[in-house]
Amino acid sequence: MYPLSKVAPEWWDYTTLDRDILDKAAKLTIDDLPKLQRKGFKINIFETLQEFYAAEALEYVKCWQQATAANPAGICGPIGPTEQLPIVAQIVNDLNINLKNCHFWGMDEWIVDGKAAGKDFALGFAKADWDLCFGRIRPELRMPEENMHFPTENPEEYTKSYDQARCIIMQGGQGETKHWAFNDPLQRAGEYKDAPPTPAQYRKLGARIVDLHPITLIQNARTSGGGTVQNVPNGAVTVGPVETWKAENVSIWHPGHHDNPFGQRLTTYMIANKIADSRVPMSLLSEHDSVIFNFYRHGFGVCDVEMH
Repeated sequence: MYPLSKVAPEWWDYTTLDRDILDKAAKLTIDDLPKLQRKGFKINIFETLQEFYAAEALEYVKCWQQATAANPAGICGPIGPTEQLPIVAQIVNDLNINLKNCHFWGMDEWIVDGKAAGKDFALGFAKADWDLCFGRIRPELRMPEENMHFPTENPEEYTKSYDQARCIIMQGGQGETKHWAFNDPLQRAGEYKDAPPTPAQYRKLGARIVDLHPITLIQNARTSGGGTVQNVPNGAVTVGPVETWKAENVSIWHPGHHDNPFGQRLTTYMIANKIADSRVPMSLLSEHDSVIFNFYRHGFGVCDVEMH
């Protein structure tokens, strides 16, 4: 018998995990992280935010530099963190990198009135990618528009695009439901009313329209709209595990202001120890061949009691 979520009883989430896993994760310190590395799981720690975001931006550039006419290649990138995006544009422009053989995949997008949000939607992810990165790249260097793949309300073509070019890295952040993209835990309903989906069941999910966990709605209101949850759509379209496992590497960036100190520890602990559980979707990456976690030392925080 699984406990009910402390946050949303009609959903699965990390609050329904065994207390032993939660407590062990909470005890980790920043200096413990290097010892948690194993084959297929690398951990980087950055001392300054400048280094952190520069390294994140360089993942774009290094992927694109591998692209050729015979072997097109690219990166799947997040909205959150976004601080790396203007740096990407500046590097491309200053080094005159021609992106004609390069590809980019957006991770996810809001669903508004049954359609993927357009570039006129203030919270839109394609809009943010354009405003912060692609619109800043000189037109003669910018990749062809057909090489920019954003998920829509009909994501079949988006899924096929992962077979048309190498996705060298799927880069992302981590949400407070311990998701990448919008791979939230599922609702506690139907066949999953009494038990969450197994890792194998969850990994069969491809790009799709999803309902969002209440934690995700609150988080996006906090990080992107000053808490105005009334402006955050309830649904989105997201890249799925199917496409993620077509990426050669998965690189997750933890600046410290998306997920909290405990969340950063929990997924690190579970991936390091190969504990895959769909109640913590990020933990399923323990089954991927190449995962990199990147931390900003001063964003790792503590899990001690601090009364304010």
